[in-house]
Amino acid sequence: MSLNRSRIPPPVRGGPSRRGVLRGGAMALTGAMGATGAAVAGCGTGLGVDSHGVVHIEVWHGQTSTALRTVKRLVADFHRGHPAIRIDLSGGVLADDMLQKVMTGLVAGSPPDVAYVFGSDLASVARSPQLADLTSVVESGQVPWKQYWPAAREGVTVDGVVRAVPAVLDSLAVVCNKALFRRAGLELPEPGWTWRDFTETARKLTDRGRGAFGTGWPAAGDEDTVWRMWPMVWDLGGEVIAEGKREVGFAGEPGVRSLEVLAALAGDSSVYVDPKPGGEQMYQAFAAGRLGMVATGPWQLPDIRQAKIDYQVVPLPGFRGGRSVTISGPDTWSVFDNGSARLKAARTFVGWLMEPGQAYRWDTQAGSLPQSRPAERRPRWRAYAAGVPGLQVFTEVLETARVRPVDRAYPKISMPFGEAITAVLLGRSTPAKALRRCADEANAAMAKVR
Repeated sequence: MSLNRSRIPPPVRGGPSRRGVLRGGAMALTGAMGATGAAVAGCGTGLGVDSHGVVHIEVWHGQTSTALRTVKRLVADFHRGHPAIRIDLSGGVLADDMLQKVMTGLVAGSPPDVAYVFGSDLASVARSPQLADLTSVVESGQVPWKQYWPAAREGVTVDGVVRAVPAVLDSLAVVCNKALFRRAGLELPEPGWTWRDFTETARKLTDRGRGAFGTGWPAAGDEDTVWRMWPMVWDLGGEVIAEGKREVGFAGEPGVRSLEVLAALAGDSSVYVDPKPGGEQMYQAFAAGRLGMVATGPWQLPDIRQAKIDYQVVPLPGFRGGRSVTISGPDTWSVFDNGSARLKAARTFVGWLMEPGQAYRWDTQAGSLPQSRPAERRPRWRAYAAGVPGLQVFTEVLETARVRPVDRAYPKISMPFGEAITAVLLGRSTPAKALRRCADEANAAMAKVR
C-alpha cells in the first residue's frame, strides 16, 4: 500500500483526502462504462484485436470521484490520438481491493492489461511471469528515467527490473497549527530541527485543560502506524531488511531510539493515540484545533484547509539535525502480458500517461507530487503549488525520500513492528523489549518467505 493513498485536489477548492478518494464513498464501479460510452466485455473476454484491427485493452483504474473523472478524460484524449487502441474501464474494484482481484485474475488466467497497484503490493504481483517488464517504456520516455525522483524509480523496481511505472508519488512532513503555537508562546519549527525538539515542543503545546495535545500518532498496529517510523530508522543508519540477509535491519539502536521518541511522547501524555485504522480520529482532532503538530502527507491538506486551520509545513525532524530523511509510498500502473498485441497497446498507454502533458494533468487533478525533477521545475507546477500552501515543502523533501523495500517479506515485518509501536504508545512495553519481540517474530516469519 501507499503511504495513505493521497489525492491532492486543485487549489481552488477543497476535496476528499487520499483515503477518502480510494476508500470512502464506496461507489459502485462494476457497471461503469468505458470512456467511449459503451463498455466492452471485461475480465479478459472479448478483448484483443477486433475485425477492424483495433486492439481492446482492459484497465483496472481503482479510482473514484475526482480521480475517476480525470482517468476518463485522459482515456478520451488517448482515444483521439490512438484510434487503433480502445480502452475498457469497466473493471469494478477500488484500489484497496486491487491486489486480491489481480491475484484472482492471474490464477484464473484473466488479468487486466493495466492495473493500479500499490507499490508495496508490487513484489507479490511480480511473482507472476505475466507482469510485464517496462524497462523499455521508461527508457524511451520524453523525460529521462534518471531524472525521476529516486523514490519513484525504486518504488517500481523489483529485483533490479522495472516492473511498473509510477502513478502517484507522495512524501511525509510535519504540519503545524500556527494558532496553538502562538497560544503556547512558541516559535514555529524550522528545517534542521531534531526529534528532541519535536518531543519538547509537543510537551509545551499540550494543554490538558483545553483538551489539546502536542501531536498524534496512529496506534491501530496497521501500516499507517508503521510507515511513519521508517524515516527515523533510516536516519539512524538502520534498514527495514538488512542488506544481503533475510532479517530485519533495525534491531538495536535504530529501532530502540526510534521507539524511544514515542515512549517520550507517551510519558509526557503529549501524544493523542488514535486506535482507529488510518489515523482518522487523529486527523479529525487536528482539524478541530486540538493537535499542535501532525506528521502527514500532502493528501491531508484539503481537509486542513477546509477546516480553516492556519498551518505551516516543515520537513520531518532528524536525530542529528541538518537534512532529515523522509518516506514516499508510490502507487503504480502495472502492465500484464495478455499477448503481443494487447501488451504493446498497454505499454503505449502507460508510456503516454508519463508524457509531461498528461502527467501534469494527472498530478494536479487526481493528486500526486511531480514524479520527476523536470516536472517540479516547470512553471505550470510551480504556479499550481503556489496556490496550495505547504505543497512545495512536500515536493522539496523528495530529495531525501526513500521507499519501503519492494519485497514480499515486507508484511511479515510490518505486522510485528506495528504491534511493537502500539505497545510502546500505550505504555505496555519498553522500547527495547518491544523491539526484541518484533525482531524475533519478523525474522522467524521472513525465513519462511522465498
